[in-house]
Amino acid sequence: MFFSFKTRFLKFVVAFLTVILIPFLFPIDVFAKVEMNIAAPSAILVEATSGKVLYEKNPKEIRSCASITKVMTLLLVMEALDSGKISLAENVTASEHASSMGGSDIWLEVGESMTVHELIKAVVVASANDAAVALAEHISGSEDIFVSQMNKRASELSMSDTVFKNCNGLDEEGHVTSAYDIAIMSRELIKHKLIFDYSSIWIDYLRDGKTQLVNTNKLLKTYRGITGLKTGTTSGAGCCISATAQRDKLSLIAVVLGDKTAKERFSDASMLLDYGFANYTMLTPVVEDNLLTPVKVCNGMNPFVNVKFEKFGDVLIPKGQEKNVTNSIEIADEVRAPVETGQVLGKLIYKVEDEVLVEYKIVADEPVDEINFELAIKKFLKSILAI
Repeated sequence: MFFSFKTRFLKFVVAFLTVILIPFLFPIDVFAKVEMNIAAPSAILVEATSGKVLYEKNPKEIRSCASITKVMTLLLVMEALDSGKISLAENVTASEHASSMGGSDIWLEVGESMTVHELIKAVVVASANDAAVALAEHISGSEDIFVSQMNKRASELSMSDTVFKNCNGLDEEGHVTSAYDIAIMSRELIKHKLIFDYSSIWIDYLRDGKTQLVNTNKLLKTYRGITGLKTGTTSGAGCCISATAQRDKLSLIAVVLGDKTAKERFSDASMLLDYGFANYTMLTPVVEDNLLTPVKVCNGMNPFVNVKFEKFGDVLIPKGQEKNVTNSIEIADEVRAPVETGQVLGKLIYKVEDEVLVEYKIVADEPVDEINFELAIKKFLKSILAI
């Protein structure tokens, strides 16, 4: 009987430590880092909307990335389309330089013409090096100029680990990046939803069916929710992938660099995406109608200024924490004129435990001029005439 009592007592102590004392001493980190058996030497998993890092393994390690380089090439192509500089229907003529590319290609001949649409398809689906160079030359006049623009865009995106030497990812001394930087440019590229029209293609054809294109991203056939994005393989870089997937409202980017085999590459990417979908979800915040009230304006032509959220959207949270999400609002009691449209007057904060999930800026919805005698008289007379 004594042994039974002792056993029950020990179980009680263990339960107390586990449930009460340990969480008190060591508060839960809602985005705690986990250990996974990722074979690749460098990897990262991010949520696409917020950019929140959910897993990382040597994410800033400087490495070659092979054809994942083409993510930046495609980003510049998409931006050229958006600006009207090029169109999907216009023809591109292959130069001798473009046709000389080795590795994956569509065997462009010097002087051969294809549309921008066809070349994008070749780059995304078949990772065609010659098609990438043809697009680069068409947009910028030469690959060298285009590569300079790639590096400029990388700098604008704060991709501090990246230097591009070409537009297609063939091994070249000094052509380097990191998993972290790839996640940044992948996140930027998928803001252009047109890319998914290409990255979701499994098999397609060029030259009236004479040239078959088969997607290098085998996850399209095996992974639920996969949307893209780009694979890459060279002797210097190993097997790499930037994989994008979406289920419900949750969009993820998994980057894997330097795997020894294609099988490991797809296995690692699947493992990362599985972890993300299993442990996180997107919460649509509910904001009470009376949460945002006008702010008093001192010495203004109007006594109050209306306010609004600068932007508002879904919030990334760990699964199971939905009931623990709290919000609080911090907003100025008053502001002194003049007030400019978009001026920050406060913020809405969402938390789980003590960890901030997201902050939304609260801004002035209209300008308010500083009061002056002439404007005040005009406003007074206008109000009198309106009676």
